[in-house]
Amino acid sequence: MHPVITNMFKNIPEQLPEELTEYLYKRDTVQFERIISRGHSTPAGQWYDQAQDEWVMLLQGQAVLLYEIGQQRIHLIAGDYLLIPAHTRHRVDWTQPDFDTIWLAAHFH
Repeated sequence: MHPVITNMFKNIPEQLPEELTEYLYKRDTVQFERIISRGHSTPAGQWYDQAQDEWVMLLQGQAVLLYEIGQQRIHLIAGDYLLIPAHTRHRVDWTQPDFDTIWLAAHFH
């Protein structure tokens, strides 16, 4: 078996009308995603409410997450990571415009 080598910073579309989510690895209890935002945010009034925990790391760019309870704003820069517990309602409030914000997300039970 030959290993398949890919790169988190390669193969990014020039045009990105919507946030791009790609599965890097997916199994029953865990999945890893690469998410690319370019000025994208969660639509107004929409909240993520996931059944599983999510660990997320910002590899490049800047972003602001908003937790529904307490309206807590979390400013992220490259290298920051956090755990979002299951059923913690949150949204992406802002990502850096005109620059690729690259996330590594892991969802697990």
